[in-house]
Amino acid sequence: MSFWRVFSSTIAAFFGVQTNSNRQRDFKTTSPVPFILMGIALAIVMVLTLIFIVQQVLS
Repeated sequence: MSFWRVFSSTIAAFFGVQTNSNRQRDFKTTSPVPFILMGIALAIVMVLTLIFIVQQVLS
C-alpha cells in the first residue's frame, strides 16, 4: 500500500466518512500495522495542533 492510500483511508476513517468500498479494500490488505501507525501519528498531530491553537488563543 502506498503512503497516500494509507493516509487518505486513515483520515477518512478518523473523521468517520470512509466509504464501504474503501473500508473493504483496506481490510483486504495483509497487515493492519500501517493503518495503526498512521492513526497514532495523526492523533499526535491533532493533539499538538490543538495545544498550539489553545496557547495562541490564551496568549
